[in-house]
Amino acid sequence: MKDKTAEITPDMTVLDIIHRFRQTEAVFKRYDSADGTCICCSHLFDSVTDISEKYDINLTELLSALKHAAS
Repeated sequence: MKDKTAEITPDMTVLDIIHRFRQTEAVFKRYDSADGTCICCSHLFDSVTDISEKYDINLTELLSALKHAAS
């Protein structure tokens, strides 16, 4: 059986990921910015790469956390 979590890629949007793997919302919540910006509220249509760059989050770590939560 194919591992669906392997399908989480840097070009996927926050909405795509949360829609397919609801439990990943908690990962995005951990990365909400210090200025109070909610990633899930304000960046649903941004890609994981965009989020990583905007908030200076290590892309590899973020993807790993998302895949772990989705599994």
